[in-house]
Amino acid sequence: MTIGTRLFTWARGKLVGTDSQGNRYYVESRPGRGRMGKARRWVIYNGTAEASRVPPEWHAWLHYTVDEPLAAPTDKPWVKEHRPNMTGTAEAYFPAGHDRRGGERPAATGDYEAWQP
Repeated sequence: MTIGTRLFTWARGKLVGTDSQGNRYYVESRPGRGRMGKARRWVIYNGTAEASRVPPEWHAWLHYTVDEPLAAPTDKPWVKEHRPNMTGTAEAYFPAGHDRRGGERPAATGDYEAWQP
């Protein structure tokens, strides 16, 4: 967070809520100055500023899709906890056969025929 963002948040920001990662979401206390006459909305990240750390329910609110933040959908058995994009970190996903997972790929089964021009 820059000093300008800190001052703007202190002077004109109104805290709307926080998410499970500790990110804080603000709306401008004096509406009508932002995008298309709507109050500005922004997030102050808890840690590294990485856009993929914003959960879907807050993403919809930040982009004016909904007027109020949505409740996190945790009542379904298939819903998993939100995870940020792990690309470039030690927790990045590497499929089987990738060099970082040993580079061993299963042998071809014969059901694939290469295209010949």
